[in-house]
Amino acid sequence: MREFQIRSNEAGQRLDKYLKKLLCNAPGSFVYKMMRKKNIVLNGKKTAGAEQLKEGDLVTLFLSDETFLKFSGGEQALSEYEKLKKISGRLSVVYEDPDVIIINKPAGMLSQKARESDLSANEYILAYLVREHVLTEEMMRTFKPSVCNRLDRNTSGLLIAGKTLRGLQEMSDALRMRTVKKYYRCIVRGEIKEETYVKGWLWKDSKTNRVTVSELRPNGQQGARASMLAREIETEYRPVLVKNGYTELEVHLITGRSHQIRAHLAYLGHPIIGDEKYGDRSINEQFRRRFGISSQLLHAYRMEFEDGRAVTAPCPVEFDLIRNDLTASCSH
Repeated sequence: MREFQIRSNEAGQRLDKYLKKLLCNAPGSFVYKMMRKKNIVLNGKKTAGAEQLKEGDLVTLFLSDETFLKFSGGEQALSEYEKLKKISGRLSVVYEDPDVIIINKPAGMLSQKARESDLSANEYILAYLVREHVLTEEMMRTFKPSVCNRLDRNTSGLLIAGKTLRGLQEMSDALRMRTVKKYYRCIVRGEIKEETYVKGWLWKDSKTNRVTVSELRPNGQQGARASMLAREIETEYRPVLVKNGYTELEVHLITGRSHQIRAHLAYLGHPIIGDEKYGDRSINEQFRRRFGISSQLLHAYRMEFEDGRAVTAPCPVEFDLIRNDLTASCSH
């Protein structure tokens, strides 16, 4: 027999979903059969699995140790937990509460791993929670904290993760419903002297991982497929610093589509410095030689939440180098 008391980060979900995480290697038919035969009970009573779990509930499994270990993936969880304990590296945490953690992701780091061998921001966050004794091996059987938003590998800035199920659900809902206002900083070619609001259409070629932007929704025979996949985009931006043919912008990302800021600004004739996919190659090379720029100058700078909270991540040092240079160049 094994007993599991429901914690805050497990509450709010259906019992059958919880059991499928706990017994991750078991077929669903086995889980429901064990509930029917009262080999799995909730608070000492027979259960159908549709009950919503509350903090403090007691789930009891009348299973042999051999059966539990076979279906729980215990060795796998232990292996992953031990791997996390070995991950080192300083994490720039800019906000943390019992349910949510927000970090300042550096450029060059994946938000989530694309391959099993990748080491992404998600793994660094998990390792941090293990070191801080917030995440235990037992917890990992039924819930694993995860990032809620994504940034391109070469975009730096604010990345949110849910430490608990409640935090993950609340932040994911807020991002989906756009109740979180997201502001970015970037340095672009050209001088932009007025605050601007722009709309357009964006569609993505999954084979090349490139997006295309248009003011009008594609139509007609040639654009039939693109029209079907096109998604409307909205962006606001205002100049922060305008000097010597370049502008630092603060961009309000209203709709969060793939590569939206990069592709939209490039379409408008203001590519982001350092952007290898949508930018100006000759200018990128100039800034690489002069400042050692190795990634696009796009930074997820500030988030404003519906409850009045605001979180800011300082821009990378490259922004200061270029700001100072542009200002100095103008003073001579």
